Amino acid sequence: MTNQQPTGSSHSAIAERIIGHQLQASQPTVSPDGRWVAFVATRVDLERNRYVAQVWLAAADGSTAPRVVSAGTNDAKPTFSPDGTLLAFTGRRDTRRSSTTLHLLPVGAPGELRTVATMPDGIDSPTFSPDGRWIAFTSRTQDERYRVEGAADGDTSWQAPRRIDRFFSQLNGEGWVVDRPSHVHVVAVDGTSAPRNLTPGEFQHRGVSWLPDSSAVVTSAQRHDTWDTDLASDIYLVPLAGEIRRLTDGTGSLWEPSVSPDGRRVALLGYTDPFTEPQNVRVGVIATDLDAQTPTWWSLGLDRTFAPTAGSQAPVWLDDARVLSSAEDAGETHLYVVMDGGLAPSRLTTGAISIKSFAANGGGVAWCASSVDEATDVFSLHDGVPVRLTDFAARYATAVSPLGWERFRVPCTDGTGEIDAWIMRPAGFDPGRRYPVLLNVHGGPHTQYGETLFDEAQMQAAAGFVVVMSNPRGSSGREESWGQAILGPRHRSRPGSGWGGLDVDDVMAVLDATLDRHPFCDASRVGILGGSYGGYMATMLAGRFSHRFKAVCSERSVNNLVTEEFTADIGSSFHTEMGANHLDGADYYMSMSPIRYVRDITCPMLLIHSENDLRCPISQAEELFTALRMLGKEVVFYRFPGEDHELSRSGSPVHRRQRAEIILDFFAQHLS
Repeated sequence: MTNQQPTGSSHSAIAERIIGHQLQASQPTVSPDGRWVAFVATRVDLERNRYVAQVWLAAADGSTAPRVVSAGTNDAKPTFSPDGTLLAFTGRRDTRRSSTTLHLLPVGAPGELRTVATMPDGIDSPTFSPDGRWIAFTSRTQDERYRVEGAADGDTSWQAPRRIDRFFSQLNGEGWVVDRPSHVHVVAVDGTSAPRNLTPGEFQHRGVSWLPDSSAVVTSAQRHDTWDTDLASDIYLVPLAGEIRRLTDGTGSLWEPSVSPDGRRVALLGYTDPFTEPQNVRVGVIATDLDAQTPTWWSLGLDRTFAPTAGSQAPVWLDDARVLSSAEDAGETHLYVVMDGGLAPSRLTTGAISIKSFAANGGGVAWCASSVDEATDVFSLHDGVPVRLTDFAARYATAVSPLGWERFRVPCTDGTGEIDAWIMRPAGFDPGRRYPVLLNVHGGPHTQYGETLFDEAQMQAAAGFVVVMSNPRGSSGREESWGQAILGPRHRSRPGSGWGGLDVDDVMAVLDATLDRHPFCDASRVGILGGSYGGYMATMLAGRFSHRFKAVCSERSVNNLVTEEFTADIGSSFHTEMGANHLDGADYYMSMSPIRYVRDITCPMLLIHSENDLRCPISQAEELFTALRMLGKEVVFYRFPGEDHELSRSGSPVHRRQRAEIILDFFAQHLS
């Protein structure tokens, strides 16, 4: 065999081609008669360094080609009126940079686009009332400190100080939320009145679903004083006029409510023990006429999470006895019909795919899905057969020629199970050559790699690397015990190996099996990379198995669990995984921290971090860089301005391209 070298000179072109040709569908909604599907199509505009999102409309039976129906560049969240004559969606038609607008577009009849609401800080979950008179939505309500008379836009020098008296006062990608709580609003469809806030005050709300008589909405919220320490979230009934009622008992973590057609029940997602993370999220049901309830869990017949990595959303009622929801299964994500009576949920979709979002109405079902070599398209169920309504995957294939992969399983070293894994051969693969290998570790840890288009893998393979991925213990997509296997040894109810235990064993087992089974993989040229928890694992393996890797990229990582707990937007919550807090168990947290192995790192390190990352603050990378540099180790550190924890997924297109080029150049240099 001869060695194949990565083609470093073309890395910028590879990243531009794979990122720049992305056109993906999302957010489907079905008309009340089941005949139409509206959805959002988002494309990358590299030249202007932006994303362009527009609303499209397609015939559910595929009889006519889909067409663009909105003219904006930031349009989203379409939803049909109860009679199907109007399509509401959000946009950015206001001249103020941060404002979001809510629009009504006539469907199948003449008329003009109307704007019925302009909100200063976003609009989410717009939903028509059943009588067609109102639209409910959530929007952030800014404190008066944001509206200082005479201050220029963005000038904070005039603002009063923030008062912080609870945890979770800011969130990655959202910034400060303590003085911008998300509230439930309603606005008249005829535009005769301004939006009305139904839930003023300090508490956050998420999602809306109407009662059939249009008298109230149901939402999820944390409206009790100790929410930031007991971590409970509840389902509330919010009337248009009257007192807000809590429907659940304050002991669980519950969200994504969805009212049944007859109005008697609410379906939801959640679990009963907020002090244990992670858990397989379940589909539950409560009654609308009772208070302080514990949900009846309908999905117990399938030990999988119903909050998938590919996209989690509220269950959708098919009738008064069945709901539609999505769940992961060993790398795939499918639609399931869930019902009462102890019956196992039945799978509605098939194949090696990942459902990203879904909708049902008027007897019609639609969803957005992708696979490893296909961009996300819109599908509908017509006469029991899936119909592809868009051709985005075909367009992407013509421009990019995405690669497929091989799925395999590797036994755990302790003999307790098998690890799902995937290998992607490089572009232009020649079995007579030997190639460098990039071992990828996902974030989470309770997420999964799987059957979806993953631009990271496509770029690595296009650059000449063998790509290896797996779902070690701690990942989602499997039975709950698999995800909880790496809970901390001191966990009160589910003690496990802790981070850096069985997960490390599984990742190394996958690497060993890959090198044993595939002679085209060069064991002397292996690199590892990952982001967030994947960055944690990259740093951990760099310290514990430095002799196995020629180079390591640790991105947006957790390197010191003690300081992570002090500084992250979700700081104070890691005890739900570790089983002790960092004040009482600093040594315990440090024992699971990768930075304790920094002296043992001998391979070159690439650190990448976003300066606005609140989930894993950039101080995590700064600590590691300082330690490596002081010890004379080979390290380079890239800081991305203006980006948060989601750089690789939704950062600016130019930054995403630059990031990919940096990573590919780094590994081409060190794995040649």
